[in-house]
Amino acid sequence: MTTSAIPANSLGTPVYPPPAPPEPTPLPERLDGLDRLVQAGTGRLDQPLLDDAGALLDRAGQRLRLSGDHTVVTLAGGTGSGKSSLFNAICGLELSPTGIRRPMTSQAHACVWGLDGAGPLLDWLDVDKRHRYARASALDLERPDTSLQGLVLLDLPDHDSIQALHRAEVDRFVTIADLLVWVVDPQKYADAALHRNYIVPFARHAGVTLIVLNQVDRLGPDEIDDCVADLRRLLEAEGLAHPRIVTTSAVSDEGVTGFRDILVDTVAARRARGERLSADIDKVAERFAVHRYTADPPTTVEDDRRQDLVQALTDAAGATAVADAMESAYELRAADFVGWPVTALITRLRSDPLRRMRLTELREELRDAFTGPIGAQQGDVDNALHTVTAGVAAELPPPWARSVRAAARTNAVEIPEALGESLKDALPGFNQVPRWWWLIKTWQYFLILVAVLSVAWIGLLVAYGLLDAGQNPPDLVGEAGLIPYVAVLAVCTLGMGLLTASACRNLVALSSAKHGDKMEEHMREGIERVADEKVITPINAELERYARYREDVTKALGD
Repeated sequence: MTTSAIPANSLGTPVYPPPAPPEPTPLPERLDGLDRLVQAGTGRLDQPLLDDAGALLDRAGQRLRLSGDHTVVTLAGGTGSGKSSLFNAICGLELSPTGIRRPMTSQAHACVWGLDGAGPLLDWLDVDKRHRYARASALDLERPDTSLQGLVLLDLPDHDSIQALHRAEVDRFVTIADLLVWVVDPQKYADAALHRNYIVPFARHAGVTLIVLNQVDRLGPDEIDDCVADLRRLLEAEGLAHPRIVTTSAVSDEGVTGFRDILVDTVAARRARGERLSADIDKVAERFAVHRYTADPPTTVEDDRRQDLVQALTDAAGATAVADAMESAYELRAADFVGWPVTALITRLRSDPLRRMRLTELREELRDAFTGPIGAQQGDVDNALHTVTAGVAAELPPPWARSVRAAARTNAVEIPEALGESLKDALPGFNQVPRWWWLIKTWQYFLILVAVLSVAWIGLLVAYGLLDAGQNPPDLVGEAGLIPYVAVLAVCTLGMGLLTASACRNLVALSSAKHGDKMEEHMREGIERVADEKVITPINAELERYARYREDVTKALGD
């Protein structure tokens, strides 16, 4: 296998050719990108921009479905510029009326070279059938002309006509023509109406715009050069980069040769349609690019901001207060199980009689507290939403910053109730009685039983052992010497109960704190789910849309 040698410079250093320029983005892909921009911008960007882009998509789709073998060229200009004479000169026939009375052209006239596929195109252009002409007709048999095969040449009404209908006709055709030809004369080439209404708005279309300085037969050679130089300076000042200018004179066949050669090259290349649509897409896509920052945007809400939101919603829902309330309720209820019943009885005799009812109804009260917007104040929720979007929105263009804020508030009205439900769902798991509480309660009542039996035993010992209440009692109730021992048993039993209650209170205090923390953790998990579902997910979806929007802007621009 042989390999081609790499060229070297005079010093022997290899010279590598520059890399080939990237292939331009195909027109259908650019249109698809523009279509996605319209969809993404709906409800976010200005409606006039979306309307213009939608109109371009419709127009481009229709033009691409029509004949690609034909190039639509419009001759437009002001009154007296001689465009109709120029039209007739190119056609070789007197097709468009000319004369002293102006304006003569009230409707667009079309001359077609090559009829195959031209009918639907002319219908789409809405050219009256009375003003359609074909160079392949019987009138043209003596002058066959194939160099312009595929040309659709249009003679338009004057753009400065006093008739609004004429101006509207010009406005319509300049938006759909493949090649825009502006015919000017030496006296009015700086006409303000032409430059203000057409040259400046279509400055981005320099590649599909041709300026024809007509009637140069009225000027001398030096005057022609001066007019062309002044016209070029004026066009460049108005943003038309590298304007193409050709001089013509319709009084002789040689006067339109240069213009005709440009038409021949344009028709042969068959690129005017794609170049015109590309220029249109460039113009609209740049308006979308204004709403795209160059810096890479965030694609998700940062974890720090997410945690701040969760904390703000936790505070708004009062989760800490609920956990503290449940911790207190846990301790109060534990006292009924692990406390010394004798002390509890004494305390109950002098305490609020509603206390037990409060304990039994506490769970229901807390559950009822989270069944509606009472679970969190709407104002606190709104503040939390504003805080989480403030940092994200600061990195986005204004329309997308607004859409992110709107996305965060999509479920704002539902959030208070959702927070309440999340707290409510966390309650049942912490309202159950631990098994060891029952064991302690059983142990306490066993001690009370022993103490009661001990007191009864002492009573029997006093009755039978000291007071001789009966004859020949058993030794266990008749021996008075057992009274101190039984009294010690009763006192120890009571002491054990008090010590058990005291130890359990300390254990319950530690356990209640643990349960309070666990309760708050479970409530926070529920609040995190609410924050993710109601706030974070909509914001992330909007950020992803903006990321795709940036990609589609690049695609539409053809970069």
